[in-house]
Amino acid sequence: MTERCERNAGLLGAVVLPGRVPDPRPGLTQAVTAERTGLGTVWLSERWGTKDLPSLAGAVAQPTSRIRVVGVADFQIRHPIGLASLGSTLQALTGGRFALAFGRGAGAFPVGRGLGLPYPTSQRIIDHVAIVRRLWAGETVRYDGPAGSFPSMRMADIPDLAPPELLFAAIGPRSLRLAGAHFDGVVLHPMLTPEAVSRSAATVRDAARKAGRDPAEVRVYASALIAPDLTPQDEDAVIGGRAVTYLQAPGYGELIARANGWDPAPLQQLRTHPALAHLGRELADQEFLRHQLADVSRTLPPTWLKTTTVAGSAEACARFLHGYLDSGADEIVINGTTPDLLQPTIQAFQAAHSGDLRCPRKSHQHQT
Repeated sequence: MTERCERNAGLLGAVVLPGRVPDPRPGLTQAVTAERTGLGTVWLSERWGTKDLPSLAGAVAQPTSRIRVVGVADFQIRHPIGLASLGSTLQALTGGRFALAFGRGAGAFPVGRGLGLPYPTSQRIIDHVAIVRRLWAGETVRYDGPAGSFPSMRMADIPDLAPPELLFAAIGPRSLRLAGAHFDGVVLHPMLTPEAVSRSAATVRDAARKAGRDPAEVRVYASALIAPDLTPQDEDAVIGGRAVTYLQAPGYGELIARANGWDPAPLQQLRTHPALAHLGRELADQEFLRHQLADVSRTLPPTWLKTTTVAGSAEACARFLHGYLDSGADEIVINGTTPDLLQPTIQAFQAAHSGDLRCPRKSHQHQT
């Protein structure tokens, strides 16, 4: 079987095709650039329309040969055997370089309820994880419970590779504990302060310990929103526009504020901004591109952006990334800026951290 170290997973990864895109083809060039510049992982976030995960990940797998590919999907929009098949097919296409991540997903928001998705309770998530892992192990699964009713499921063809790692995107303490107890790693949300990352990592590892797992085997991925060496206009779009899409989301913004110890009152000012007031509980990133929200971001307290994002020189961005490692993260997901603009930052990061492309810890037995 392919060893996880052979996937060249390092300390830094980057999101390709961040946000809304009308054309997904630049993602292939971005992935190739990410591999060439020394990043360990490319992250693909599914978005309905032009960012279908299996199509995009399968395409990205072909022009790359070493870089790890992580796909972030909504687990409830696919039948469990479809989700398991997605993972095993992409693991085979990448030669063992694929990992699958998901969070509570669209079902936690009005857009998901409009699609008929049920609310993603913790037990639904736990049972989905267990079902997928059993299918990857070649078992016949019969299940009737919170995840649905499935009389008999089995996959006939399973690649001779370790199954993909399963990661969970989390903000609040309940989700962090779920990740520590049931997943191979946790993906923290962008716009967390270093102190919030430290608290989150401690919560995840404590949950792993209480579940009888080795806390060191649950990887913590901190997400960093950075804008290195960009024009002021592009900085505003990358940092300010993206911050608005995160914080405007009802319930979501409160989770981020609570994690950082912020007074959530400014969120109401943001949501009642003249450009956003008509949205109600709908999401800003369903209607606006990030550059259209740059001016709206000036509603936010300046300290919120100063303590959770960075714009400026490559050296300043590299220092910010190291701050997350010092706070307990194992790896960092760079968000907002595509890999073709990251080479100076990567070089500055490498200069400050010798041997940055170290292998992750060895895989461990999955526990559910």
